Amino acid sequence: MFDSVSFVSSEPLPVRSAQILDYKEAPETGVVFEIDPPTRNVFSRVNISYAEGQERRSMLYKDFYRGKTVFKHWLPGMCYRNITFQLISEATVYQTALVTHSDITHTPLHHRTVPHPPLNISYKIIHLSQRAAPGQLPDMLPHDSGQRSPRQARDVPLMEEREEEETQAEENTSDEVIGVTYAPFNSTKVLTVSAPIDVNNSRTEEAEPSSYWLDPTEPSPADKDEEFVNGVLPEYEDSNEPGSAMALPAEPSVLPTRLPPVLLELRWLPPRPPTSYDGFNVYIYRDGNSTETATVDESTHEFFTELTEPGIYRVQVTTLSSSGDCESRESSGDTAFTFYLSPSGELLEDLRERPQAVSVRLLDSSTAAISWAPSSQNHNGSLVSVVSTTCLKPSLSQRMENTYCSEENSTSDIITNLTPGAQYRVVVYHTNGPLISPPSEPVIIDIEPTGVRELTVYPLSPTAVILSWQRPYHVAFRKYVLQTFFFNPVTLASEWTTYYEIAATASVIASVRVTDLLPAWYYNFRVSMVTWGDPPLSCCDSSTVSFVTAPEAPHISSVDYSHGVLYVRWTYGELFIDLSHSRMLHWQVVAVGKKGPEKTYSVDVTRNVMRASLPLPPGDIYNLTVTACTERSRNTSTPNIIKLGQRVFTAINKDIITLRKTKNTKVFTANRLTPPKFPECFFKRIIPVFLRKHK
Repeated sequence: MFDSVSFVSSEPLPVRSAQILDYKEAPETGVVFEIDPPTRNVFSRVNISYAEGQERRSMLYKDFYRGKTVFKHWLPGMCYRNITFQLISEATVYQTALVTHSDITHTPLHHRTVPHPPLNISYKIIHLSQRAAPGQLPDMLPHDSGQRSPRQARDVPLMEEREEEETQAEENTSDEVIGVTYAPFNSTKVLTVSAPIDVNNSRTEEAEPSSYWLDPTEPSPADKDEEFVNGVLPEYEDSNEPGSAMALPAEPSVLPTRLPPVLLELRWLPPRPPTSYDGFNVYIYRDGNSTETATVDESTHEFFTELTEPGIYRVQVTTLSSSGDCESRESSGDTAFTFYLSPSGELLEDLRERPQAVSVRLLDSSTAAISWAPSSQNHNGSLVSVVSTTCLKPSLSQRMENTYCSEENSTSDIITNLTPGAQYRVVVYHTNGPLISPPSEPVIIDIEPTGVRELTVYPLSPTAVILSWQRPYHVAFRKYVLQTFFFNPVTLASEWTTYYEIAATASVIASVRVTDLLPAWYYNFRVSMVTWGDPPLSCCDSSTVSFVTAPEAPHISSVDYSHGVLYVRWTYGELFIDLSHSRMLHWQVVAVGKKGPEKTYSVDVTRNVMRASLPLPPGDIYNLTVTACTERSRNTSTPNIIKLGQRVFTAINKDIITLRKTKNTKVFTANRLTPPKFPECFFKRIIPVFLRKHK
């Protein structure tokens, strides 16, 4: 018999700490739960318990990845209290479920979701008259004082008080005056004004209180000498004699222009349900500084205040949720609006529409015209912002741009002083006084570089040349690219290939040495500029020069003389070179006699044949050469000196002389050296000694 087996499931360790964050995509309804369970702790689900209002709720979650999960179904503006996290371990043994729960040792959390913003926020500007009705003083001023009374703190009126005021206003319709209550400017100082409004004329008039400013029509305090006890007697006053300072004219006092009375009316609708909220906050900023902050209850959907200073106003209305144990929170939606109030009281509204269909048309390499579609909003100007995207890319020594390296703004639709080869980013704004619209979509201007000029080839040898060129001073680019075009005898194809790349410098003249060229070959050389732009531009294909390299010098391999005819053979370059694609035109064999009047004998041979026969009379000394000829240049072999008759020889360097006997001649051939022009003593003394050694 087997004993019964019992299974025990241990409790998971409790959560050490927890944190609740806003879900950035939707902070009104979403939160991020983050827990810190102990290591090597086994659990399958998490029980999240919390209090919503007066009810206690809980939910099981199992999708905790690395201790985090997202929950998207809470109510906006609601305070959730006593949030706890309990780990649950589950196991099934013989179809029996074993469930254990961890303890709750962490501090319970509180979290309030963000409320939704108010809807349909609108505003209205009303210009009030600068004088009160005849025989009527403002309610805010005492009858026996000419000074303006200070603002007094006051609570925002409740709905019952507002209904009573509206009832009293209806009872006073015989006087055609309606009382308007202004909401507080800030939390500590409140201005309450009863402004008479003419119903028939639909205009609001407000009594103008006494001004703090001096009346320019009244005499200045300096002129009221009778008010000063220690006034200077007239007989002791300084006279207007030379050296006296009493004759200086008094500077007229300049008084600032006061803004006509302006009333700001704000109205809005409650946030969309289900949103838990307790009121609304109203923020008014002037020129970036907070001037007024007011809080109204949830049943108030309007706000009135008087604007006394010109400037740029930014007004924002937010939903406030503050009830419960959680921290107060406001709506985060963008519900603010902006307007400009000029010193004369003119209202300029904010521009919310960005310029559309912005296009650029290049007039020349340094000038562009900007155009855009008409806007549906009224505005009194436009601003074009230009900045170079390539100015700061090169190092300081390679920088060639000096304009638009930083953002520059212009009211003109014509952009000047552009640099060829640069890339520019253009953005357009609409303006309404000091107010600026959102920027347009950026437009990129790519200007092609100018390219090089005066491209010249200087030959060095049959296989090397020097290329030199100049560039304009006013151009921006990253590098030069040298390309060659020729017929490749290996691939049997012609194509442009990049030979060299040279980084741009401040120098306007550049040159490069090109080697490993084929002799007597046709080449095209092209130098282009490549810009810093993205994508880069290059220019220009027209900066091209053609050149035919010089041929190599042929090498005379053998000379034979028979029956008055000289037979010559030579080699050229490599042993099996193919001249079918070469620019070699022909060979020219020349023999110049020395005795008597100088006589020249020559014959032309086609390029595919490397032998020739030349009739020469015997009894003379000849200078024999073979020349390779192209359409632009030629190259001549090492001269061979021969004497026809009893002896035939070529040169005096015995180390490079070969002797070949025929029936009645001896031929000496020099392979590499070019002998000088020998004097007469050479033929009479040196040559006979040399011939005796080689009998």
